[in-house]
Amino acid sequence: MYQRGHHGVSLLVFAPIAHGLVEAGRPVLAFVVGTTMLGLATLPDVDQNLPVPHRGPTHSLLFAALVGGGVAGVGRLFEPALPGTLWLGLGPTAFGFALGALSVLAHLLGDTLTPMGVDYLWPIDSTVSLGLVTAGNAAANYGLLALGVMATAAAVYTALPGVAG
Repeated sequence: MYQRGHHGVSLLVFAPIAHGLVEAGRPVLAFVVGTTMLGLATLPDVDQNLPVPHRGPTHSLLFAALVGGGVAGVGRLFEPALPGTLWLGLGPTAFGFALGALSVLAHLLGDTLTPMGVDYLWPIDSTVSLGLVTAGNAAANYGLLALGVMATAAAVYTALPGVAG
């Protein structure tokens, strides 16, 4: 997938999270999560500027865990200011880990749609590919973006007080 497609997949993954956070009265946190996921949506493609194979180490569960650890470190900085849990019983550190890892996993999901696929278990050769569309397929990239925007808008709207019930 290209940037628009990855943003769309990130929004599709974010939509149920947005619904839950808004419904729980945490719209600011929903905004932070959505912005972070969009900001990290293309991070695994940094490999195109590194001396490593494309869809190698940065397109793996290991990289998702490393990014999760980095975002957890940021979350840890907020522990004193945000005591207790943010959502689903997760404090800032654990929530940060989940956010970082999920952001990378959304990218991997988008690339799994393509024939090249993803080696989730890198360095073990374990390519997973659905082979549905090529990465450069403009209709797929724009379609995923449109679907992600609509899903997120619907998720937030239905979570607003008085809308769903």
